Amino acid sequence: MKAAESLTVPHGPGEGVRWPGNSPPPAEARYAAVELPDEWAGSRPGHSGTAWYRIDLPSLAGILPKLPAVYIPRVCSTYSIWLNGTLLHQGGDLQEPYTMLCYRAQLVSLPPALLRERGNRLDIAVAGYALGEVTARQRAGGLSEMYLGPQNLMAELRDRQMFWNVTLGQSVALMLLLTGVFLFGVGWAQRLPAATYLGLVGIGAAVVSARPGWTESGMPLLWSETAWTCAYVPVGVCGVQFLLRHAGIGPSRRDGLLWLQVLLVPIAFAIAGPQHRFAVAAAAYALLVAEVIGAAVICLRASWLVQGRDFLGLALGLGTLVAALLIEVGIQDRVLSVPTVQPVHLALPPLLLALVMHGTTNFLTVVRALDETRRSVEQRIREAVVDAERQHAIEADQRAEQMAQRERKRIAGDLHDDLGAKLLTIVHTSGDERISTLAREALEEMRLSVRGLAGKPVQLGDALADWRSETVGRLGEAGIEMDWVGDEPELPRTLSARTYVQTTRILREAVSNIIKHSGASLCKVRCSLDADLHIVIHDNGRGMPAEMDGPLDRGHGISSMKNRAKQMQGQCLFETGPGYGTAIRLTIPL
Repeated sequence: MKAAESLTVPHGPGEGVRWPGNSPPPAEARYAAVELPDEWAGSRPGHSGTAWYRIDLPSLAGILPKLPAVYIPRVCSTYSIWLNGTLLHQGGDLQEPYTMLCYRAQLVSLPPALLRERGNRLDIAVAGYALGEVTARQRAGGLSEMYLGPQNLMAELRDRQMFWNVTLGQSVALMLLLTGVFLFGVGWAQRLPAATYLGLVGIGAAVVSARPGWTESGMPLLWSETAWTCAYVPVGVCGVQFLLRHAGIGPSRRDGLLWLQVLLVPIAFAIAGPQHRFAVAAAAYALLVAEVIGAAVICLRASWLVQGRDFLGLALGLGTLVAALLIEVGIQDRVLSVPTVQPVHLALPPLLLALVMHGTTNFLTVVRALDETRRSVEQRIREAVVDAERQHAIEADQRAEQMAQRERKRIAGDLHDDLGAKLLTIVHTSGDERISTLAREALEEMRLSVRGLAGKPVQLGDALADWRSETVGRLGEAGIEMDWVGDEPELPRTLSARTYVQTTRILREAVSNIIKHSGASLCKVRCSLDADLHIVIHDNGRGMPAEMDGPLDRGHGISSMKNRAKQMQGQCLFETGPGYGTAIRLTIPL
């Protein structure tokens, strides 16, 4: 039904037709024909109060015996409806402050008992505010087209519109609130400004998105309009700040100007007065939309330059959001008519939820990356500390070794200068051959010790020559034939002074045992080289009987030879038996 007759009821007494109570106007009241939907901003500018609509119903023959009903997509602010002079339903208080039903579709059943065969009439009283007194065109007084049909079909239409205008927004608002709180907490804890601002956008948008579902019954117009509009401003500013931070733009003086709007908008409302709320709100909306569009362009440009994987999704989401905001601006500027399903209420909450969820995913990825980076840095720090401690220990060992080396050289010098000189004097002046021999052996042992203390490395070839010369000399003096076969090192190789001294003492002990205990006439020495130095000393003496192994081990220095080899990370093995002689296998790592 798009045709009706309308009668405007003025605020003040003495203007137009008056009648008692809230019953329909008398028959003599002058109605004017209007076309539905009727927006007061166009048909009766500046009117705030009540307007009556009279509609003659068409024939109900196609509906009865089903229960007929009237479906009203939009009536603002509130209404009462009469059928043939009988009140059917009253949506809210018809006295200021009016109950706000602007976003809620209405369904009114027509009782068959009140219906006539023909000439049925509906009288509808609509109470509302002038456009200048509210902050959105959708909340100004007006009545949409109406639909007459079976109650079940009209209920489906009403429920569908309520879902898109109210239920969807409230459901998404709850999810938006929970996600926004979570993202705000993550951003605050991890010091991520973009995440913090996006979380605040989610929280604020969740609150304002729930507004269409509230009737605001009994709420003064100052709060229901001005306060709500002022609440949009910080949400928009947080949205702009998020887009700028997401684009990599840090804090600046621009932030102060953005937040200044939060103070300027309520000041502007106070200065403009109650008759100019819409103008102030429209200017604030337009400015916020322009700021959001500018920040969105900057954000998309930054995402495109870094070739981010989320560019297409971000562009689609922000593009749809900007389109919805531009449609809303067009509605407020009366470029577009007021739709029954509000684009902003339909698109804004899901879009913001998608952006918040997308931001949550991205920021959780960032948090995980930061956590992995932190663990990696901590691991590197631990490794650096271990390396530093190891290096410190090496340097400390080197310093200790240097000090020990200096001390060994000092001791070696003292032994050579004092004890060596005295032993040499005994060798040359003693008339006792036995004493001279012992002094000469002590002098040789002292010189060997001094050489070890000096710490100077010895060429392997020189060491083999020294060992061969000494072994051949000592065995020759004892009348034992010597057979020495050895590999010469192909490349220059050195022995540490300690290894040279320990090996010399092992060989001396072995030769002494052969001379003193073996009764051998022949001694073979075999030397070979690979990664280790291998020396085998084999005599043809009587060997060591198994039952004498313990006493021989204690008296022949065998355990001393083994210990010396073990100190060099080598080994000294003995093979002996009657008729076989004794074989000593010495292995020394090079």
